[in-house]
Amino acid sequence: MPSLDFDLEEARFRAFYAEQSTALETACDAFTGMVAAVVTQAGGVEVAKVEGRVKDVEECIRKFVRKYRPALEESNKPYEIQPYITDLIGVRVVCLYEDELEKIAAIVRGHFAVIDVTDKVTAVESTEASFGYKGLHLDLKLSNAERVLPERQAYAHLPFELQVRTIIQDSWSVLDHRIKYKKSIPGELKRRINVLSALFELADREFRQIRDATAAELLQAPDETAEPQADPADNPQAPIKAAAPSSELNAFTFLKIATHFFKDFEFEPSKVDSFVDDIQAWSRGMTRARFNALMRETVGVVKRYKQYFEEQNPQASFNPYTVIRHCLYLSNKAVFRPALRNSARESFEAWLQEQQETKTQ
Repeated sequence: MPSLDFDLEEARFRAFYAEQSTALETACDAFTGMVAAVVTQAGGVEVAKVEGRVKDVEECIRKFVRKYRPALEESNKPYEIQPYITDLIGVRVVCLYEDELEKIAAIVRGHFAVIDVTDKVTAVESTEASFGYKGLHLDLKLSNAERVLPERQAYAHLPFELQVRTIIQDSWSVLDHRIKYKKSIPGELKRRINVLSALFELADREFRQIRDATAAELLQAPDETAEPQADPADNPQAPIKAAAPSSELNAFTFLKIATHFFKDFEFEPSKVDSFVDDIQAWSRGMTRARFNALMRETVGVVKRYKQYFEEQNPQASFNPYTVIRHCLYLSNKAVFRPALRNSARESFEAWLQEQQETKTQ
């Protein structure tokens, strides 16, 4: 029975917490795993981490005393503590960009029953005592279909809070919690903290805009892989267009060409940057047109060698980067000698020699 006796309700909550501690930890692990699974499987968002925790009992009681007890006792309304601690179990999803917050929330809404939603990005009060912004919070529980499953019975009745934050928001929250006496510090310090908060928010937006601009650069990169235009001699009446000069190979044009030859392979951006640097070190001024041409000229031979190599070495890897290295080497063995290690080069040369001897027989 709810009461107005805080000492009694605190004792009841502590007893509930102790009795349910195992179920709470089990539920936390289960909810964290379920959220991680649905967000990962859905795709379309970049998640940095998914983590969960059970709120400490002392923290729960302090939260109730701070946020709910005064109003409840002022209105003479009997209460129990446990229903007010909706974040007793908390799960946090940390993504990379701010426009992914709502995408993740939409994914999760499709798998859990939503109790409440709080958008703390836009709800932060613009007062001198209000610091930072804390992402999107959803109070959730298992869907009806999940609650009836036998393996969920130990925690089917428990709700949990999901926090969705960007990396920048998560970093700010960690630092924000280290600022002591926020309500009492001088106004000058409060203004400095607000400036810092604004810089964090600006960083969030800049990272998103850099991502979008990078994606646009990739889309706008010239496509050297397009089929060549018809020979003007075939149509003497057609106006003659001067060929556009081919620019130096960079990460964007490399990706445009490489994904043409290897459509099902995901080229990791950091590796692309490093690999293009290597190509330019081996052959200064390598253009996108030249790179595309040498790939066209050599990739057929290298793919035949790849098939042979994998048959001879079932456990070895011959990924697209390895194919490209062999293509470079085959196009100019002197210039691109560093593209292959000695053992790889010797194996490739032995195979090429064998192919040549087979042809001449």
